Amino acid sequence: MEQASIYEKNTELLERIRDGDERAEGELLERNMGLVRTVAKRFCDRGTEYEDLVQIGSIGMLKAIRSFSLERGTAFSTYAVPLIVGEIRRHLRDDGPIKVSRIYKRQGVSLLHEKNRIMQEEGREAGIAELAAACGMSVEDAAVSLDAVSPVTSLSDFVYGEDSVTFEGVLADEESENESERICDRIAIAQCIGKLPPLWRKLIMLRYYRNMTQQETAELLGLTQVKVSREEKKILAELRRALS
Repeated sequence: MEQASIYEKNTELLERIRDGDERAEGELLERNMGLVRTVAKRFCDRGTEYEDLVQIGSIGMLKAIRSFSLERGTAFSTYAVPLIVGEIRRHLRDDGPIKVSRIYKRQGVSLLHEKNRIMQEEGREAGIAELAAACGMSVEDAAVSLDAVSPVTSLSDFVYGEDSVTFEGVLADEESENESERICDRIAIAQCIGKLPPLWRKLIMLRYYRNMTQQETAELLGLTQVKVSREEKKILAELRRALS
């Protein structure tokens, strides 16, 4: 369904809810479950089953439905994502230690070894894209893997020994807000990429998810490096237009 149609249907249902139509609330929840599932996927491998995360996210969606105002001037989905994220994060925080996949732990160790090697041999900090490419994984997997091997800090721990300031007090709201923004951006980008021609989608995957050079991408797709460069400029221009 086109984004404009989704926006219009959500607005129609929200207007019905405001007018007291009880069935519209359930319909709006059902129509936006795809958004809940998309957000829930970002929190897989953290000790809670995916379907449970979807159910927890649904609570956040329901809260968004009941608190959203058409006068806000923002899209309903943009408003809903932080509430869905907040509900899931609250569950993960309150449900005990977060469990991490062994695969991510192994990948995380490899990334740290590479990071330490570059620091020792070249005296610099390596970026996550560089580490991901060196270890043969996507940037997204690298980020999750590094997070998996990072030491866990309790939100109730005191910051720098201060006995009045906890990590929860200084990080929780900002972290949740930033994660919501990242998820909103990823959802919007994924939706735009999904509408691109097959060749463009392949080019994006190779260049930005597998971190291949233009020449490597050209050879794999049977194109020239110049052709890849031109197509890449067209893709970026199209994505900017769609996201604006």
